[in-house]
Amino acid sequence: MRVDEFDFELPPELIALHPAEPRDSARLLVVGRGSTLLDAVFTDLLDILQPNDVLVVNDTRVLPAELSGERVRGENRSKVAFNLHKRVDASTWRAFARPAKRLTLLDRVEFGDGSLSATIAGRGEGGEVTLAFNADGETLDRLIGAFGAMPLPPYISAKRPLEARDGQDYQTVFAATPGAVAAPTAGLHFTEVLLQKLAQKGVGFERLTLHVGAGTFLPVKADDTADHVMHAEWGELDQATVERILEAKAKGGRVVAVGTTSLRLLESAARKTGTLQPFLGDTDIFITPGFRFRVVDLLITNFHLPRSTLFMLVSAFAGLDTMRRAYRHAIADGYRFYSYGDASLLTRADIEA
Repeated sequence: MRVDEFDFELPPELIALHPAEPRDSARLLVVGRGSTLLDAVFTDLLDILQPNDVLVVNDTRVLPAELSGERVRGENRSKVAFNLHKRVDASTWRAFARPAKRLTLLDRVEFGDGSLSATIAGRGEGGEVTLAFNADGETLDRLIGAFGAMPLPPYISAKRPLEARDGQDYQTVFAATPGAVAAPTAGLHFTEVLLQKLAQKGVGFERLTLHVGAGTFLPVKADDTADHVMHAEWGELDQATVERILEAKAKGGRVVAVGTTSLRLLESAARKTGTLQPFLGDTDIFITPGFRFRVVDLLITNFHLPRSTLFMLVSAFAGLDTMRRAYRHAIADGYRFYSYGDASLLTRADIEA
């Protein structure tokens, strides 16, 4: 499909720079089968979801993955910044460098007080480099946490500076497993109070992990979706979780993916056999209209960028014409867009609402 079929005009004032307070007071556009639209608020999930439905959430935790340092060549030093986007192994990350032209292979970079350093172990396209750090595992995570900054999306960081509150605002209530460099933003709307009320109603919760990469913000530069190379992200879905999800479906419950990251991992885990299986490793699944969904019945997600892989995904899930209509309505009615914005609840196009 042509990428321009997923384009739309968004007034810049609709880009949310802070989340709703409280989080679950965000607006919710309910998009049903046949393009039916209902304006609601996020807490209305208490009325919409039913006993035996199961919410599948992503428990990844965002690392403060913006690092500023100095390239060291003898006595010469030069400032350089990095956005970590993909962990390679316990001591190695791929990152986008600024300015990348200052770096060559085997350059050494120091961060903070110098206790954290890295060697440029590789160079890629678009300013990508491979950083081999002097620490690994939890020690490396701790040092990144000490010297890094929260990696706000570019459409927010271009409009305002990082604030202390972003350290909490940009983590979901489910955040537990460090490794993401961007938040699974649909989860930002949940509060402990809402979770307790949903549990009391009989709605289930299951966790998986997909470490969101900065590639989620990369524009689609190809003219046709067939020519786009999707970024890979690491995920894990264990056997016990699979069994509980399948048990809920057997009882008539619906699988509700909280965010496109949860959906991508669930559908990745079902690609080989057609049924949900455990998953461990990278996925580069690219979901566009025509994709056959096998697991997810409902999707909770924010409003996405034009021409983005995420808008393509929701168009595949609910139908391109339906999503065009829903986004026109959201824009006309002043919904807030992107990571800190409002939410939508989408019904898969080939099932009843």
